[in-house]
Amino acid sequence: MGNFAMKVTGTPIKEGEVGVFFLGQAGFVLKTHEGELIAVDPYLSDCCERYFGFKRLMPHILGADELIFDYLVASHAHFDHFDPDSVPLLLANGTTKFVGAKDTAAECERLGIKENLSFLSVGDTSHLGSAKLTAIRCDHGADTPDAIGLLFEVAGKRIYMMGDTAYRPDWLDDERIQDVDLLILPINGAFGNLNASEAARVVKALAPKLAVPCHYWNFAQHFGSPYDFITEVESLCPEIPYLLMRQGELKVLA
Repeated sequence: MGNFAMKVTGTPIKEGEVGVFFLGQAGFVLKTHEGELIAVDPYLSDCCERYFGFKRLMPHILGADELIFDYLVASHAHFDHFDPDSVPLLLANGTTKFVGAKDTAAECERLGIKENLSFLSVGDTSHLGSAKLTAIRCDHGADTPDAIGLLFEVAGKRIYMMGDTAYRPDWLDDERIQDVDLLILPINGAFGNLNASEAARVVKALAPKLAVPCHYWNFAQHFGSPYDFITEVESLCPEIPYLLMRQGELKVLA
């Protein structure tokens, strides 16, 4: 077991708190007081280089066989969110439950995965142990119509992971995504995603207790500058806290 896996298993989470670990790219691990582990969009392999020529630039901090997750969640079927090299290994234990956007169903079938699967459309909810997950609409382009954002409600905290999405200010009045404790959003400005300026406008509109950017630095082709993001946030809404998370870092929401 590597250092990061040991950190995840060895870190106690107090009652009323939730731990949020950053894997890099758009991947996170949530840990509850009860010890439940939820992996969200983990990209653990180098498959994007093999399929698309996108070389991984951020180091590996977790192997797919190092932790047993209670739940594995995928916001859509793109391979940096649904990692086809890692998903079968993560589900091989027979106990981890997979919850994904509808477009991941075809990928699961292609990989021969048949058990412990459920799929969500916008508006659907699912209970993941002590956590409640709601699928929120996002705009990842006409080629990915089934992609979803993810709203987790756990330990009295509300965590909104926007997923891969374009800037849709007309969607930001959705009452389900107001008053969030943690907003996680892409900033790379490529492949239809928010750029730094657009992400800052989302932060201003939603006014979360904390904003965390993701989806940068892992692939040269994806672009993304956390410095541009914090500069935009400090200019547009300096009253809203943000956090740049390094790979493997833990943020405890208390």
